[in-house]
Amino acid sequence: MNLPNSLTLARIFLIPLLVVVLLTKFEGTVIFGIGKELVGAAIFAVAALTDWLDGYLARRRQQVTTFGQLMDPLADKLLIIAALVSLVQMELAPAWMVAIIVGRELGVTVLRSVAFSRGVTIAASPLGKVKMLSQVVAILLLILGREYLHEFFILGQIALWVVVVTALVSAADYYWRFAQAGAHPRVTDFEAARRWATEKKIPGDEPAAESDRQRIASRR
Repeated sequence: MNLPNSLTLARIFLIPLLVVVLLTKFEGTVIFGIGKELVGAAIFAVAALTDWLDGYLARRRQQVTTFGQLMDPLADKLLIIAALVSLVQMELAPAWMVAIIVGRELGVTVLRSVAFSRGVTIAASPLGKVKMLSQVVAILLLILGREYLHEFFILGQIALWVVVVTALVSAADYYWRFAQAGAHPRVTDFEAARRWATEKKIPGDEPAAESDRQRIASRR
């Protein structure tokens, strides 16, 4: 288990802790003398930081693995969904806005999974990255704005609107790219797609790779 994958797992383990801190009613709303909103915001900020750090370290150390490629986006979605659902329960975010955001996350995940099963990888779009950053900012501002600066809450609501708009636009972009990729699938078998996606180009192996593609094509 390398360091980037360990950070991804740490982010997953922080998710239930975040939910407990945000939704549990502590006496005096403090934890060890610190307001639970501050503790919750700190946990979320650390978890969000690991999202950037694990990707940076994986590229810097050349430790990109299949496990990391699968678990990193899953950990991101679990963190954001858990935080947004907690905000709804705390009456800090409208349920309909969170439903749109969560629905988009699930829909895009399904589209990318189906595309992968056809041997096509749909890369993350710039809009998706803007949405992710907006989500982090919105969640932090909404948590902190509950008990501290009211201006934070107003800014958090504005950021949440940005998230909804970018979520809808990026979802349409993903669907368009999925439709384009679906018109020319590389493979029609999931196991073949998995081998296609994880195949490493090694000098001298081109003939074998070509024969694999011929076998895949013969199944069509």
